[in-house]
Amino acid sequence: MNIDVRVEMAAWLTRLGINSQPSDGVATSILVLACLLVAGISYYITHRFVVHGVNAVIRRSSVTWDDIFMRFFVFERLAILVPILILDLLMPILVTEHPLISAIIDRSLSALLVFFIIRAIYSGLNAIDEIADVNHVNRRLPVKSFVQLTKLFLFFIGLIVAFAILADQSPIYFFSGLGVATGLVMLVFRDTILGFVAGIQLAANRMVSKGDWIQMDKYAADGAVEDVTLTTVKVRNWDNTITMIPAYALVSDAFKNWRGMSESGGRRIKRSINIDVNSIQFLTDEERLRLGKVNYLKEYLPQIFTEISVANANVSDIEMKVNGRHLTNIGTFRAYLQEYLRRHEKIHKDMTLMVRQLAPTTEGLPIELYIFTNDIRWTYYEAIQADIFDHIFAVLPEFGLRAFQNPTGTDIRSIKQHTEQD
Repeated sequence: MNIDVRVEMAAWLTRLGINSQPSDGVATSILVLACLLVAGISYYITHRFVVHGVNAVIRRSSVTWDDIFMRFFVFERLAILVPILILDLLMPILVTEHPLISAIIDRSLSALLVFFIIRAIYSGLNAIDEIADVNHVNRRLPVKSFVQLTKLFLFFIGLIVAFAILADQSPIYFFSGLGVATGLVMLVFRDTILGFVAGIQLAANRMVSKGDWIQMDKYAADGAVEDVTLTTVKVRNWDNTITMIPAYALVSDAFKNWRGMSESGGRRIKRSINIDVNSIQFLTDEERLRLGKVNYLKEYLPQIFTEISVANANVSDIEMKVNGRHLTNIGTFRAYLQEYLRRHEKIHKDMTLMVRQLAPTTEGLPIELYIFTNDIRWTYYEAIQADIFDHIFAVLPEFGLRAFQNPTGTDIRSIKQHTEQD
Protein backbone atom coordinates (compact mmCIF):
# COMPACT_ATOMS: atom_id res chain seq x y z
CA MET A 1 0.00 0.00 0.00
CA ASN A 2 2.82 2.42 0.86
CA ILE A 3 4.42 1.80 -2.59
CA ASP A 4 1.14 2.75 -4.29
CA VAL A 5 0.95 5.91 -2.23
CA ARG A 6 4.50 6.82 -3.13
CA VAL A 7 3.88 6.16 -6.84
CA GLU A 8 0.75 8.31 -6.79
CA MET A 9 2.59 11.07 -4.91
CA ALA A 10 5.53 10.98 -7.40
CA ALA A 11 3.15 11.08 -10.40
CA TRP A 12 1.28 14.00 -8.85
CA LEU A 13 4.52 15.92 -8.28
CA THR A 14 5.64 15.17 -11.87
CA ARG A 15 2.38 16.62 -13.21
CA LEU A 16 3.11 19.73 -11.19
CA GLY A 17 6.48 20.02 -12.92
CA ILE A 18 8.53 18.55 -10.07
CA ASN A 19 10.71 15.67 -11.19
CA SER A 20 10.24 13.10 -8.46
CA GLN A 21 10.62 9.37 -7.93
CA PRO A 22 8.75 7.19 -5.40
CA SER A 23 11.96 6.57 -3.50
CA ASP A 24 13.34 10.09 -3.26
CA GLY A 25 13.10 12.45 -0.29
CA VAL A 26 10.60 14.92 -1.72
CA ALA A 27 7.74 12.44 -1.87
CA THR A 28 8.64 11.08 1.57
CA SER A 29 8.78 14.57 3.10
CA ILE A 30 5.40 15.52 1.69
CA LEU A 31 3.87 12.27 2.96
CA VAL A 32 5.38 12.81 6.40
CA LEU A 33 3.98 16.35 6.50
CA ALA A 34 0.61 15.04 5.38
CA CYS A 35 0.72 12.40 8.14
CA LEU A 36 1.55 15.07 10.74
CA LEU A 37 -1.33 17.19 9.43
CA VAL A 38 -3.73 14.26 9.70
CA ALA A 39 -2.54 13.59 13.26
CA GLY A 40 -3.02 17.27 14.17
CA ILE A 41 -6.51 17.36 12.67
CA SER A 42 -7.46 14.15 14.48
CA TYR A 43 -6.31 15.65 17.79
CA TYR A 44 -8.24 18.86 17.13
CA ILE A 45 -11.42 16.95 16.28
CA THR A 46 -11.06 14.62 19.27
CA HIS A 47 -10.28 17.43 21.71
CA ARG A 48 -12.63 20.06 20.29
CA PHE A 49 -15.70 17.91 19.74
CA VAL A 50 -15.40 14.60 21.59
CA VAL A 51 -13.72 15.80 24.82
CA HIS A 52 -15.68 19.07 24.97
CA GLY A 53 -18.89 17.16 24.30
CA VAL A 54 -18.17 14.70 27.11
CA ASN A 55 -17.30 17.58 29.47
CA ALA A 56 -20.55 19.36 28.57
CA VAL A 57 -22.54 16.22 29.42
CA ILE A 58 -20.63 15.89 32.69
CA ARG A 59 -21.41 19.49 33.70
CA ARG A 60 -25.12 18.84 33.21
CA SER A 61 -25.13 15.53 35.11
CA SER A 62 -26.38 15.36 38.68
CA VAL A 63 -23.61 13.09 39.96
CA THR A 64 -20.31 14.50 41.19
CA TRP A 65 -17.80 11.74 40.58
CA ASP A 66 -17.60 12.46 36.84
CA ASP A 67 -16.75 16.11 37.58
CA ILE A 68 -13.66 14.87 39.38
CA PHE A 69 -12.55 12.96 36.27
CA MET A 70 -13.00 16.17 34.30
CA ARG A 71 -11.04 18.19 36.87
CA PHE A 72 -8.08 15.82 36.60
CA PHE A 73 -8.09 16.10 32.76
CA VAL A 74 -8.52 12.36 32.25
CA PHE A 75 -10.33 12.76 28.92
CA GLU A 76 -7.84 15.35 27.63
CA ARG A 77 -4.97 12.97 28.25
CA LEU A 78 -6.84 10.14 26.56
CA ALA A 79 -7.36 12.42 23.53
CA ILE A 80 -3.58 12.75 23.09
CA LEU A 81 -3.40 9.02 22.38
CA VAL A 82 -5.34 9.42 19.10
CA PRO A 83 -2.71 11.38 17.12
CA ILE A 84 0.12 9.31 18.60
CA LEU A 85 -1.62 6.12 17.50
CA ILE A 86 -2.04 7.53 13.98
CA LEU A 87 1.62 8.54 13.83
CA ASP A 88 2.70 5.17 15.22
CA LEU A 89 0.71 3.36 12.53
CA LEU A 90 1.55 5.53 9.49
CA MET A 91 5.01 7.00 10.01
CA PRO A 92 7.01 3.72 9.87
CA ILE A 93 5.16 2.80 6.65
CA LEU A 94 5.91 6.13 4.99
CA VAL A 95 9.66 5.91 5.60
CA THR A 96 10.22 2.25 4.78
CA GLU A 97 12.75 3.31 2.12
CA HIS A 98 14.95 4.44 5.04
CA PRO A 99 15.12 1.40 7.38
CA LEU A 100 17.16 3.08 10.10
CA ILE A 101 14.92 6.13 10.29
CA SER A 102 11.83 3.93 10.13
CA ALA A 103 13.09 1.79 13.05
CA ILE A 104 13.97 4.84 15.16
CA ILE A 105 10.60 6.50 14.52
CA ASP A 106 8.70 3.27 15.14
CA ARG A 107 10.42 2.56 18.45
CA SER A 108 10.27 6.17 19.64
CA LEU A 109 6.57 6.51 18.90
CA SER A 110 5.80 3.17 20.57
CA ALA A 111 7.73 4.20 23.70
CA LEU A 112 5.97 7.57 23.65
CA LEU A 113 2.62 5.80 23.37
CA VAL A 114 3.44 3.74 26.48
CA PHE A 115 4.34 6.95 28.33
CA PHE A 116 1.07 8.71 27.47
CA ILE A 117 -1.02 5.61 28.28
CA ILE A 118 0.52 5.44 31.76
CA ARG A 119 0.08 9.21 32.11
CA ALA A 120 -3.64 8.88 31.36
CA ILE A 121 -3.95 5.99 33.82
CA TYR A 122 -2.22 8.13 36.49
CA SER A 123 -4.85 10.84 35.99
CA GLY A 124 -7.61 8.25 36.35
CA LEU A 125 -6.04 6.91 39.55
CA ASN A 126 -5.78 10.44 40.98
CA ALA A 127 -9.46 10.94 40.20
CA ILE A 128 -10.37 7.65 41.89
CA ASP A 129 -8.41 8.69 44.99
CA GLU A 130 -10.24 12.03 45.07
CA ILE A 131 -13.62 10.32 44.66
CA ALA A 132 -12.80 7.97 47.55
CA ASP A 133 -11.81 10.96 49.65
CA VAL A 134 -15.01 12.89 48.87
CA ASN A 135 -17.19 9.85 49.63
CA HIS A 136 -15.21 9.09 52.82
CA VAL A 137 -14.18 5.67 51.52
CA ASN A 138 -10.67 6.48 52.80
CA ARG A 139 -12.08 6.16 56.31
CA ARG A 140 -12.67 2.45 55.68
CA LEU A 141 -9.99 1.57 53.12
CA PRO A 142 -6.49 3.00 52.48
CA VAL A 143 -7.35 3.86 48.87
CA LYS A 144 -4.44 6.28 48.58
CA SER A 145 -1.97 3.53 49.51
CA PHE A 146 -3.36 1.24 46.83
CA VAL A 147 -3.30 4.08 44.29
CA GLN A 148 0.33 4.84 45.10
CA LEU A 149 1.28 1.18 44.89
CA THR A 150 -0.48 0.86 41.52
CA LYS A 151 1.37 3.95 40.27
CA LEU A 152 4.67 2.51 41.41
CA PHE A 153 3.90 -0.82 39.73
CA LEU A 154 2.85 0.91 36.48
CA PHE A 155 5.98 3.06 36.54
CA PHE A 156 8.28 0.05 36.61
CA ILE A 157 6.18 -1.84 34.05
CA GLY A 158 6.16 1.17 31.73
CA LEU A 159 9.88 1.75 32.20
CA ILE A 160 10.71 -1.87 31.37
CA VAL A 161 8.35 -1.96 28.37
CA ALA A 162 9.77 1.33 27.04
CA PHE A 163 13.35 0.08 27.37
CA ALA A 164 12.36 -3.20 25.72
CA ILE A 165 10.82 -1.30 22.78
CA LEU A 166 13.81 1.01 22.36
CA ALA A 167 16.27 -1.91 22.61
CA ASP A 168 14.13 -4.11 20.35
CA GLN A 169 14.10 -6.84 22.99
CA SER A 170 11.33 -8.84 24.58
CA PRO A 171 10.14 -7.37 27.92
CA ILE A 172 10.60 -10.84 29.41
CA TYR A 173 14.35 -10.33 28.99
CA PHE A 174 14.26 -7.30 31.31
CA PHE A 175 11.79 -8.88 33.74
CA SER A 176 14.10 -11.88 34.16
CA GLY A 177 16.89 -9.49 35.10
CA LEU A 178 14.84 -8.23 38.02
CA GLY A 179 15.18 -11.60 39.70
CA VAL A 180 18.91 -11.05 40.00
CA ALA A 181 18.35 -7.63 41.56
CA THR A 182 15.72 -8.79 44.05
CA GLY A 183 17.98 -8.18 47.02
CA LEU A 184 18.75 -4.65 45.89
CA VAL A 185 15.07 -3.97 45.24
CA MET A 186 14.18 -5.22 48.73
CA LEU A 187 16.82 -2.93 50.25
CA VAL A 188 15.87 0.18 48.27
CA PHE A 189 12.12 -0.28 48.69
CA ARG A 190 12.14 -1.65 52.23
CA ASP A 191 9.91 1.13 53.64
CA THR A 192 7.58 0.89 50.66
CA ILE A 193 7.13 -2.87 51.04
CA LEU A 194 6.71 -2.65 54.81
CA GLY A 195 4.31 0.26 54.37
CA PHE A 196 2.22 -1.63 51.84
CA VAL A 197 1.96 -4.71 54.05
CA ALA A 198 1.14 -2.48 57.02
CA GLY A 199 -1.47 -0.66 54.93
CA ILE A 200 -3.22 -3.94 54.18
CA GLN A 201 -3.21 -4.85 57.87
CA LEU A 202 -4.48 -1.40 58.88
CA ALA A 203 -7.28 -1.66 56.32
CA ALA A 204 -8.23 -5.27 57.08
CA ASN A 205 -8.44 -4.59 60.82
CA ARG A 206 -9.73 -1.01 60.47
CA MET A 207 -7.00 0.13 62.82
CA VAL A 208 -6.68 3.70 61.52
CA SER A 209 -8.37 5.75 58.80
CA LYS A 210 -8.34 9.32 57.58
CA GLY A 211 -10.10 11.58 60.07
CA ASP A 212 -9.43 9.36 63.10
CA TRP A 213 -8.08 10.89 66.29
CA ILE A 214 -5.03 8.85 67.31
CA GLN A 215 -2.54 9.18 70.13
CA MET A 216 0.95 7.69 69.87
CA ASP A 217 3.27 8.93 72.59
CA LYS A 218 6.37 7.32 71.06
CA TYR A 219 6.16 9.69 68.09
CA ALA A 220 4.61 12.61 70.06
CA ALA A 221 1.47 12.26 67.95
CA ASP A 222 -1.88 13.36 69.35
CA GLY A 223 -4.33 14.61 66.76
CA ALA A 224 -6.35 13.87 63.64
CA VAL A 225 -5.09 11.66 60.80
CA GLU A 226 -4.88 13.82 57.67
CA ASP A 227 -3.48 11.31 55.22
CA VAL A 228 -2.63 7.62 55.02
CA THR A 229 -0.07 6.97 52.27
CA LEU A 230 1.90 3.95 51.18
CA THR A 231 4.75 4.56 53.62
CA THR A 232 3.60 7.15 56.16
CA VAL A 233 0.62 8.35 58.18
CA LYS A 234 0.28 12.13 58.49
CA VAL A 235 -1.12 13.37 61.80
CA ARG A 236 -2.01 16.98 62.54
CA ASN A 237 -1.60 17.42 66.28
CA TRP A 238 -3.93 19.64 68.28
CA ASP A 239 -1.20 22.32 68.47
CA ASN A 240 -1.19 22.30 64.63
CA THR A 241 2.21 20.63 64.38
CA ILE A 242 2.55 17.77 61.91
CA THR A 243 3.82 14.30 62.84
CA MET A 244 4.77 11.77 60.18
CA ILE A 245 4.54 8.18 61.45
CA PRO A 246 5.84 5.19 59.43
CA ALA A 247 2.86 3.06 58.43
CA TYR A 248 4.47 -0.12 59.75
CA ALA A 249 4.99 1.55 63.17
CA LEU A 250 1.21 1.57 63.66
CA VAL A 251 1.22 -2.21 63.30
CA SER A 252 4.32 -2.96 65.36
CA ASP A 253 3.85 -0.38 68.15
CA ALA A 254 0.95 0.50 70.45
CA PHE A 255 -1.24 3.54 69.83
CA LYS A 256 -4.67 4.76 70.91
CA ASN A 257 -7.48 5.39 68.42
CA TRP A 258 -10.39 7.52 69.65
CA ARG A 259 -12.66 6.54 66.75
CA GLY A 260 -14.92 4.47 69.01
CA MET A 261 -15.60 7.54 71.14
CA SER A 262 -16.44 9.60 68.05
CA GLU A 263 -18.75 6.98 66.61
CA SER A 264 -20.55 6.37 69.92
CA GLY A 265 -21.63 9.98 70.22
CA GLY A 266 -20.51 10.22 73.85
CA ARG A 267 -17.26 11.38 75.44
CA ARG A 268 -16.29 10.20 78.87
CA ILE A 269 -15.80 12.33 81.95
CA LYS A 270 -13.90 10.43 84.63
CA ARG A 271 -12.88 12.88 87.32
CA SER A 272 -12.94 12.93 91.11
CA ILE A 273 -13.41 15.53 93.78
CA ASN A 274 -11.68 14.83 97.10
CA ILE A 275 -13.85 15.41 100.17
CA ASP A 276 -12.28 16.34 103.51
CA VAL A 277 -13.22 13.39 105.73
CA ASN A 278 -13.46 15.70 108.75
CA SER A 279 -16.52 17.32 107.16
CA ILE A 280 -18.44 14.03 106.82
CA GLN A 281 -21.23 13.65 109.41
CA PHE A 282 -24.81 12.50 110.04
CA LEU A 283 -27.58 14.83 108.93
CA THR A 284 -29.49 16.60 111.66
CA ASP A 285 -33.28 16.97 111.46
CA GLU A 286 -32.87 20.65 110.62
CA GLU A 287 -30.46 19.85 107.76
CA ARG A 288 -32.77 17.10 106.49
CA LEU A 289 -35.72 19.50 106.40
CA ARG A 290 -33.64 22.19 104.69
CA LEU A 291 -32.25 19.81 102.04
CA GLY A 292 -35.78 18.51 101.50
CA LYS A 293 -36.48 21.77 99.66
CA VAL A 294 -33.80 20.97 97.04
CA ASN A 295 -35.60 20.01 93.84
CA TYR A 296 -33.29 17.10 93.03
CA LEU A 297 -33.84 15.63 96.54
CA LYS A 298 -37.61 16.07 96.90
CA GLU A 299 -38.23 12.49 95.84
CA TYR A 300 -35.14 10.90 97.35
CA LEU A 301 -35.26 12.20 100.92
CA PRO A 302 -38.87 11.22 101.79
CA GLN A 303 -38.35 7.79 100.23
CA ILE A 304 -35.05 7.06 101.95
CA PHE A 305 -36.31 8.50 105.26
CA THR A 306 -39.30 6.12 105.13
CA GLU A 307 -37.00 3.16 104.49
CA ILE A 308 -34.75 4.17 107.38
CA SER A 309 -37.71 4.66 109.74
CA VAL A 310 -39.01 1.16 108.93
CA ALA A 311 -35.53 -0.34 109.40
CA ASN A 312 -35.07 1.44 112.75
CA ALA A 313 -38.56 0.61 114.13
CA ASN A 314 -37.30 -2.27 116.26
CA VAL A 315 -33.88 -0.86 117.10
CA SER A 316 -33.40 0.04 120.77
CA ASP A 317 -31.55 3.17 121.86
CA ILE A 318 -32.03 4.63 118.42
CA GLU A 319 -31.01 8.07 119.69
CA MET A 320 -27.44 6.76 119.61
CA LYS A 321 -26.20 7.41 116.09
CA VAL A 322 -24.19 4.22 116.05
CA ASN A 323 -27.42 2.23 116.36
CA GLY A 324 -29.56 1.67 113.28
CA ARG A 325 -29.45 3.56 110.02
CA HIS A 326 -29.08 7.33 109.64
CA LEU A 327 -28.67 9.76 106.77
CA THR A 328 -25.21 11.20 106.17
CA ASN A 329 -24.32 14.35 104.32
CA ILE A 330 -21.96 12.48 101.98
CA GLY A 331 -24.61 9.90 101.05
CA THR A 332 -27.18 12.62 100.44
CA PHE A 333 -24.62 14.52 98.38
CA ARG A 334 -24.02 11.46 96.17
CA ALA A 335 -27.78 11.04 95.67
CA TYR A 336 -28.02 14.71 94.73
CA LEU A 337 -25.21 14.39 92.17
CA GLN A 338 -26.78 11.28 90.65
CA GLU A 339 -30.10 13.05 90.09
CA TYR A 340 -28.43 16.29 88.98
CA LEU A 341 -26.45 14.47 86.28
CA ARG A 342 -29.44 12.35 85.27
CA ARG A 343 -31.38 15.51 84.45
CA HIS A 344 -28.45 17.39 82.90
CA GLU A 345 -29.19 18.14 79.24
CA LYS A 346 -25.55 17.67 78.17
CA ILE A 347 -25.14 14.19 79.66
CA HIS A 348 -25.65 11.11 77.47
CA LYS A 349 -28.49 9.19 79.14
CA ASP A 350 -27.96 5.92 77.22
CA MET A 351 -24.38 5.47 78.42
CA THR A 352 -22.88 4.78 81.84
CA LEU A 353 -23.88 7.35 84.47
CA MET A 354 -22.36 6.70 87.87
CA VAL A 355 -21.31 8.60 90.99
CA ARG A 356 -19.13 6.43 93.19
CA GLN A 357 -16.77 6.49 96.14
CA LEU A 358 -13.16 5.47 95.65
CA ALA A 359 -10.78 4.26 98.34
CA PRO A 360 -9.90 7.05 100.76
CA THR A 361 -6.38 8.45 100.53
CA THR A 362 -4.26 10.91 102.45
CA GLU A 363 -5.96 13.58 100.33
CA GLY A 364 -9.48 12.73 101.47
CA LEU A 365 -12.37 10.66 100.16
CA PRO A 366 -12.60 10.75 96.32
CA ILE A 367 -16.11 11.03 94.88
CA GLU A 368 -15.75 10.11 91.22
CA LEU A 369 -18.06 11.02 88.35
CA TYR A 370 -18.10 8.43 85.57
CA ILE A 371 -20.35 9.87 82.88
CA PHE A 372 -20.46 10.66 79.15
CA THR A 373 -21.29 13.96 77.50
CA ASN A 374 -23.52 13.96 74.43
CA ASP A 375 -21.23 16.44 72.63
CA ILE A 376 -17.84 14.99 71.67
CA ARG A 377 -16.36 18.25 70.33
CA TRP A 378 -13.31 19.06 72.40
CA THR A 379 -14.05 22.67 73.35
CA TYR A 380 -17.70 21.93 74.16
CA TYR A 381 -16.71 18.82 76.12
CA GLU A 382 -14.29 20.82 78.26
CA ALA A 383 -16.91 23.51 78.84
CA ILE A 384 -19.51 20.95 79.95
CA GLN A 385 -17.02 19.30 82.30
CA ALA A 386 -15.99 22.63 83.79
CA ASP A 387 -19.62 23.72 84.33
CA ILE A 388 -20.43 20.47 86.16
CA PHE A 389 -17.50 20.75 88.54
CA ASP A 390 -18.07 24.48 89.06
CA HIS A 391 -21.53 23.55 90.30
CA ILE A 392 -20.23 20.70 92.47
CA PHE A 393 -17.67 22.90 94.26
CA ALA A 394 -20.30 25.59 94.78
CA VAL A 395 -22.92 23.29 96.38
CA LEU A 396 -20.56 21.45 98.76
CA PRO A 397 -21.20 23.89 101.68
CA GLU A 398 -24.96 23.27 101.34
CA PHE A 399 -24.27 19.69 102.51
CA GLY A 400 -21.79 20.70 105.18
CA LEU A 401 -18.93 19.26 103.15
CA ARG A 402 -15.49 20.66 102.29
CA ALA A 403 -13.18 19.87 99.41
CA PHE A 404 -9.78 18.64 100.55
CA GLN A 405 -6.89 20.99 99.87
CA ASN A 406 -3.33 20.86 101.12
CA PRO A 407 -2.34 23.79 103.36
CA THR A 408 -1.17 26.83 101.42
CA GLY A 409 1.04 29.70 102.49
CA THR A 410 -2.04 31.67 103.51
CA ASP A 411 -3.22 28.81 105.78
CA ILE A 412 0.17 28.60 107.48
CA ARG A 413 0.31 32.35 108.06
CA SER A 414 -3.23 32.24 109.51
CA ILE A 415 -2.26 29.45 111.92
CA LYS A 416 0.82 31.40 112.95
CA GLN A 417 -1.23 34.53 113.62
CA HIS A 418 -3.73 32.62 115.77
CA THR A 419 -0.88 31.01 117.69
CA GLU A 420 0.72 34.37 118.39
CA GLN A 421 -2.61 35.84 119.52
CA ASP A 422 -3.15 32.94 121.91
